[in-house]
Amino acid sequence: MSELKGYLASEAEKWAGVKVYFREDWGCTYFEVAGKCFALYGKNKEKEPVLTIKGLPEKNELLREQYSFVVPGYYTNKTHWNSILVEKSTFSKEEHLNLLKESRNLVVAKLPKKVREGL
Repeated sequence: MSELKGYLASEAEKWAGVKVYFREDWGCTYFEVAGKCFALYGKNKEKEPVLTIKGLPEKNELLREQYSFVVPGYYTNKTHWNSILVEKSTFSKEEHLNLLKESRNLVVAKLPKKVREGL
């Protein structure tokens, strides 16, 4: 579990404007860009590690239909966020990273133009 988390955190920190840190009050690793959350890596109520990422509603539904380890976002808006049950996931590290990158890009696209240009 922590190997994937470490990999994702180290790769994401290379992206412009990204900060990754442990958020004590939420008990998770928090991924943000320009102060906006784009992913969470923590545990659900069953104590399973989950990676929660933002996605387009249509793609989120498709992923949930195709993969039993992709579920509606844990403690997030179920339309716009998915949680990946990490220990059950068959995605490669790179596939997890690509979903994380898509999540970041969705958040960046909604930032004010001046902020986007500063990244």
